[in-house]
Amino acid sequence: QVQLVESGGGLVQAGGSLRLSCAASGSIFSSNVMGWYRQALGKQRELVAVISTGSITNYADSVKGRFTISRDNAKNTVYLQMNSLKPEDTAVYYCRLKAGLVDYWGQGTQVTVSS
Repeated sequence: QVQLVESGGGLVQAGGSLRLSCAASGSIFSSNVMGWYRQALGKQRELVAVISTGSITNYADSVKGRFTISRDNAKNTVYLQMNSLKPEDTAVYYCRLKAGLVDYWGQGTQVTVSS
């Protein structure tokens, strides 16, 4: 069984930065995709950024140029560096691991950006 543990969320002022971390443990295939999704109050969950084992990345247009996703394959850990945060970034952020036929999600961590 795979478990995802997230950290780094919190309260930050507009223009500030946060770094989210998600560590995966358990039986994990070497080829996989890890990423971050978010869900704001009253809205659907949306893709923020994803990264493959081969370091191929994809970003939502709303965060491109401000957020950077990276990973440590040896540790099965994915990071999300968030800069120039805006109040619109306020949401619950979820970590995701997809490998083969399985799909795992973390519990989510709250990110709140104040003006």
